[in-house]
Amino acid sequence: MRCPFCGNVDTQVKDSRPAEDHAAIRRRRFCPSCNGRFTTYERVQLRDLVVIKSNGRREEFDRDKLERSIRIALQKRPVEPERMDQMISGIVRRLESMGDTDIPSAKIGEIVMESLARIDTVAYVRFASVYMNFQAVGDFDRFMSALRPNPAGK
Repeated sequence: MRCPFCGNVDTQVKDSRPAEDHAAIRRRRFCPSCNGRFTTYERVQLRDLVVIKSNGRREEFDRDKLERSIRIALQKRPVEPERMDQMISGIVRRLESMGDTDIPSAKIGEIVMESLARIDTVAYVRFASVYMNFQAVGDFDRFMSALRPNPAGK
């Protein structure tokens, strides 16, 4: 593993342990050249996924990009980091087990919204506002009215 500080390719593993509910291995590394310390994660990847964007463009699936968008939606929300990591790993496993390596971005967005809706409504609305490209307050109103239960008799 190349040192992110000095570029030395001869780094040493000092400690390995399970991470993210045993879905990854966390490795603490040391660079003897610059004495830098850093952490790497090793995960099982069942297949290489390709995201088909709405404009038809194709790009390699990026777990980190998925994680960033979910972390933004959950920012300052009362959700434990372990719960967030479990949700992200579950989404990735679901995508990998779909049977096809080409996955439309819309499908990924739907899966993320389903997962967020189960753990935090505010994060769900935050994500939806970006994913569904809300342009005006009326977009929020329509979305929120669909979330609210209808009073009995109406």
